[in-house]
Amino acid sequence: MLVEVAAAVIQRADGAFLLAQRPQGKVYAGYWEFPGGKIEPGEPAPHALARELHEELGLELELAYPWITRVFRYPHAKVRLHFFRVTAWRGDPHPREAQEKIVWQRPDAALAEPMLPANAPVLASLALPVELAITDAATYGVEGMLARLEARLAGGLRFVQLREKAMPRSQRERFARQAIALARRHGARVVINSDLELAREAGADGVHLTATQLNVTQARPSGVLVGASCHDEHELARAMRLEFDYALLGPVKPTRSHPQTPALGWKEFAALARGASIPLYAVGGMRRADLEQAWRASAHGVAMISGSWH
Repeated sequence: MLVEVAAAVIQRADGAFLLAQRPQGKVYAGYWEFPGGKIEPGEPAPHALARELHEELGLELELAYPWITRVFRYPHAKVRLHFFRVTAWRGDPHPREAQEKIVWQRPDAALAEPMLPANAPVLASLALPVELAITDAATYGVEGMLARLEARLAGGLRFVQLREKAMPRSQRERFARQAIALARRHGARVVINSDLELAREAGADGVHLTATQLNVTQARPSGVLVGASCHDEHELARAMRLEFDYALLGPVKPTRSHPQTPALGWKEFAALARGASIPLYAVGGMRRADLEQAWRASAHGVAMISGSWH
């Protein structure tokens, strides 16, 4: 029997998120987890989320975005966890039921232990920034692109994809090493588009596979962050089955870079993203102003080329 659960990633403006400790007498007593509870038969998941937060923590839910959905098999049950990112609420959280404790977990602090096993991949997903900036040295020139990258990193950008397919291999390697060195100074992550060998050689954090590469990949590359470009439900299902760290889904809007590719639109994007087990970035004509819409459509964030550099 599959148990449906609504779970809340309650986030403060400083990035800290709320964890609750399971009470004595329950399975995994003393383990830390995201607040939430069972969805009653026929109950919408957002309604269950609001009810559980009120009953458990005395919070009145104001704003929550659908995020990822994970299925996990415990010795005692198989659960499907519908995670929501909660960004607005009324009241101060306090245990109202039998929770042992609650704590605000800062991303840069030692993690509360022990953590419920189902939450390990969720914590990794939560650590991904909401903006993925994609480089475009063909438009800005190498020096211009590096200058724009350095300025954005200084302003808080923390996730970059190096996508320079037109560069000769030797120049691409030199550019990658320069960009990665800049990113390291600011604690940012870098993935390299379509070239796992270069990603390993240059010391990048990972690789981003094209849809063509995704469709022939039999196993997830090991030891690195892995993402992929997806355009339909079959490619998305493959990225999820291979347990990639994230995927780009689009194009949401018409783009100059892929003029022949039909745009999904937000309605189709949301239909594909609903229930996804890995974080999704909306891509294709995105601007920072689209982030709110992306969150409402179950995206983790937005991936942008020109939108990140203007």
